[in-house]
Amino acid sequence: MGNTDATPLQFGGDWTSAKLQVLFEYLESYTTALKNKPSAARPFKKGYIDAFAGSGYRDAKREDSSEFSSQGLLFPDLAEPEPQALLEGSALLALKAKPRFDRYIFIEQNAKRCAALEVIKKDSPGMANDIAVRQGDANREIQDICSKNWSSHRAVLFLDPYGMQVEWETIKAIAQTKAIDLWLLFPLGIGVNRLLTKSGEIPESWRKRLNLLLGTEGWYDEFYDIQTTPDIFGNAQERVVKATTETIGRYFNNRLKNIFAGVADEPGILRNSANNPLYLLCFAVGNERAKEIALPIAEHLLRKIR
Repeated sequence: MGNTDATPLQFGGDWTSAKLQVLFEYLESYTTALKNKPSAARPFKKGYIDAFAGSGYRDAKREDSSEFSSQGLLFPDLAEPEPQALLEGSALLALKAKPRFDRYIFIEQNAKRCAALEVIKKDSPGMANDIAVRQGDANREIQDICSKNWSSHRAVLFLDPYGMQVEWETIKAIAQTKAIDLWLLFPLGIGVNRLLTKSGEIPESWRKRLNLLLGTEGWYDEFYDIQTTPDIFGNAQERVVKATTETIGRYFNNRLKNIFAGVADEPGILRNSANNPLYLLCFAVGNERAKEIALPIAEHLLRKIR
């Protein structure tokens, strides 16, 4: 794999670099914490799972608007192209984290990107046998992985979708392992807020998409308020009030709190150059005992991108 020293990333640059810096620093803190556990403690196998691993690099295809549309991003106009170079993506950064993980699982639906990941695996001296590349739908693959016996395993899972592909059933399966720490990009402005029309009249296909992502149909009453006020003649006038992005983000984060052992109270906010919020970077801890260590680390890192 060539030089295995992690290339420093700086906060305050583009939003992709910001999220990757948070992830990388957490991975190193995570593996260090498990390594430093008392020898009497039960040893766990440590894994890293990347559900939308791409090619291993940040390349121009990831930012192409036509691909955003095909991958579930209905409104690509907010996702301005970022400076493009063959920068390391989450999969490569995870391989560089020290101490290392025992197992790496990279999930990608695109065949060409899976082939690129296989090249990275082949070019990773001493690590290739611990890397698995799985081609398939992220939701199905993750639910399959989570259905295994997790009693002697711990993992960090990075859910970084192109748009709104992640389903609540997948998030719930992750929580039910009680062994996985989750970093999740929630499509706040890039997806959910754009599907919530000002009028409150939402096409059925959009409703189904929101139901899958949020895991309930109850979101409508949370995101819309029907207010009745009299006009100058005393006649009742109804007005639909749509929730703010802050309310939407808080609602989703509270949904996470209902199923995970611990959740960062304030997700990171990733914005474009016009200061529009694109995503929330959310963090959730699967294991009750682990949250006292994991949450402070994650919250410290998230404060850098609020």
